[in-house]
Amino acid sequence: MTRPLGVILAGGRATRMGGGDKALLELGGQTLLQQVIDRLQPQVGAMALNANGDPDRFAAFGLPVVPDSVAGRPGPLAGVLAGLDWAAGQGAESIVTVAADTPFFPRTLVAHLEETAEGMAHPLVLAATPRGAERTKSMSTSGLIRHPTFGLWPVALRADLRAALEDGIKKVVIWTEKHGGREAVFLTDTGDPFFNVNTPEDLEAAKAMA
Repeated sequence: MTRPLGVILAGGRATRMGGGDKALLELGGQTLLQQVIDRLQPQVGAMALNANGDPDRFAAFGLPVVPDSVAGRPGPLAGVLAGLDWAAGQGAESIVTVAADTPFFPRTLVAHLEETAEGMAHPLVLAATPRGAERTKSMSTSGLIRHPTFGLWPVALRADLRAALEDGIKKVVIWTEKHGGREAVFLTDTGDPFFNVNTPEDLEAAKAMA
């Protein structure tokens, strides 16, 4: 099976961090973005970065930068669509998205997303973790926390996604549930693998975790 392409989502406004690019903040002597790149690269084929504004600020990372194609920055789904459009131009069938401010996501992310998607006509899977302290494989869907910026997305549904965004749909789960999306549950005893840096306090916590 051909590996999916990787798309790093960095199109948010970072308002809780005071603006700017969270992905360029440093953690342990490296930017968050470089750590995300290093973790994702072995799991996918080619990679791209979804970001808005001047792409030259990311030139040092050597990735194609694909901006949102939908006006108004409607959220992560716009970044997913930008990634799907880029992947279609590469002749790919699917992408895996990750957030640029989440440096500890699983090194088995793509493998588990693909395993969960087996049998689907259009593989569409979001990462999830159990809610609360209880972490069992039998936990029901209602006991899961979805991580909508971490997912496996089929290029075949990009026109449908574009139409949904134009109709005003912004919430990821509304669109994925429409298409029978699944959750890939990640179990861990070492903290939240999808911990993301939203505030200065989060950055300090991430430094402690690292």
